Amino acid sequence: MNTKDKLLAQKIYFILGGLFIASLVVSNLIFQKFFYWHPFGEVTILGAKLFEISVGIIPYPITFLVTDIISEIYGKKKANQVVTTGIFASIFSLLIIFIANEVPAIESSPITNELFSKVFGQTALAVLASMTAYLFAQYIDIRVYHFWKKLTKGKMLWLRNNFSTITSQAIDTFSVLFLLCSFNILPWEIFGKLFISGFAFKVIIALFDTPFMYLAVYLFRKKFKLNPNDELLID
Repeated sequence: MNTKDKLLAQKIYFILGGLFIASLVVSNLIFQKFFYWHPFGEVTILGAKLFEISVGIIPYPITFLVTDIISEIYGKKKANQVVTTGIFASIFSLLIIFIANEVPAIESSPITNELFSKVFGQTALAVLASMTAYLFAQYIDIRVYHFWKKLTKGKMLWLRNNFSTITSQAIDTFSVLFLLCSFNILPWEIFGKLFISGFAFKVIIALFDTPFMYLAVYLFRKKFKLNPNDELLID
């Protein structure tokens, strides 16, 4: 790979990393708003309406798509590097929120201390729960992805993309809800409904993002002349 292509590969890697970190941090900040997603009409189980999910789940599937792309093109080490960087970004955002919450608002401030605390006051515990679940799920996603890549000898991209994401999303959804309910941020009675709704949403999105995964891999391989098992080596 010549110098020009190497610089381009590094630039794309940083862009993907930035997209990953932004999606992760935003999902932790907006999680307290819930909405009803009903692309297939109203769905109920045992009288409970499903697909009532947090808006924090919207950017979350992007993080798994990005790590799968990085895993495929840049390798396992670079994918783990982005995940670890995301953890530090979340901790830093948590520190900023803590300081902002402690600073008293002036009388003319459009956002009062009470309103700010109501929106962001539980963010610390939520981010802690989310980071714990996310860290566990993302490393599993990368490990499962490369397990299937090795087993299929670089073939069947759809299999490793979907199987790794669905497996890790199940773990992530269960873990984060379990921790949020344990910290009394969410009531236990909605645990089952939120798990089914959240996991179903993530599975549907994972299936829909498969064409984007194929497109990204095709463009990378065409631009950098990569064979199915080749990876871009950048510093």
